[in-house]
Amino acid sequence: MSGPGVSVVICVYTEDRWEDILAAVASVRTQSYPALETLLVVDHNPALLDRLGKEYKEAEEVRVCANAGPRGLSAGRNTGIAAARGEVIAFLDDDAVAERDWLRHFAADYADPRVMAVGGRTVPIWASGRRPDWFPEEFDWVVGCTYRGIPAGLVRVRNVLGGNSSFRRSAFDAAGGFATGIGRDGDRRPLGCEETELCIRLSRARPDAVLLIDDRAVIHHRVPEAREHFGYFRTRAYAEGLSKALVARSVGADKGLESERRYATRVLPAGVVRGLRDAALARPGGAGRAGAIVAGVLTAAGGYAVGTLRSRRGGATFAVGEIEGERDG
Repeated sequence: MSGPGVSVVICVYTEDRWEDILAAVASVRTQSYPALETLLVVDHNPALLDRLGKEYKEAEEVRVCANAGPRGLSAGRNTGIAAARGEVIAFLDDDAVAERDWLRHFAADYADPRVMAVGGRTVPIWASGRRPDWFPEEFDWVVGCTYRGIPAGLVRVRNVLGGNSSFRRSAFDAAGGFATGIGRDGDRRPLGCEETELCIRLSRARPDAVLLIDDRAVIHHRVPEAREHFGYFRTRAYAEGLSKALVARSVGADKGLESERRYATRVLPAGVVRGLRDAALARPGGAGRAGAIVAGVLTAAGGYAVGTLRSRRGGATFAVGEIEGERDG
């Protein structure tokens, strides 16, 4: 196999996603560019750890390990990084499946030694079988998917999106790991932005670093029925505002909100106009999409204001994760 060795890290936390976890691993094991290994990092769930250990006992290329840090996605990823043997480390959500050439496209992009991170395109699989009429594509990040506004093709970006991403190992040597206290913690409030903060920190540590999104590297992400409702949409938008406030507090508003300004001033107004036009043409969901965009902006702004106030008072903090432990092999 020419090209870099790639370790795939899948962080898992609940047996409720058992079939999804098996499907995610199966999609990695059938890649056209074989993974060096798949690491399943279990987040403080002994029953799931034991069950997965038995499931993959005979699979040499699949390793199961426990999150060695505090509960949450960031610490789980850091555990996977510490255990991984690959020159490149890719991350896949536990409720997603990768297309066959996912890793082949990632690996090819690392032929340029300046490239430190590559993300891909994430396509939603709606539990109801179709996108809700009111749900705007501009807000697909709410359900962990690629949203309208990200340029197509192979493009340079400020940050990749965590559920479909990869990093050169030396990126973590330069910048440290994912920050704890900022990202997801199981089914609790759906915070995020840990990959944004890491990518900004990486660019500061390595000003020559190139970060890319390659939309040929595709995964399909399951969206459960509970996340198709406006209540979740609103909760996730508010949590994003809280997370953005933490990032801006850490790296400065200029960098922390650089991409968001373009999104808010160009992409979202165009989405509102598109929704209103669809409503005028009696197309389903047009008014709902326009209204959801406005509501999403206002809710995220409210979360940002609250998060900013909390961080100034010292009530909300996060810490850069350390990559500890020795690699096998």
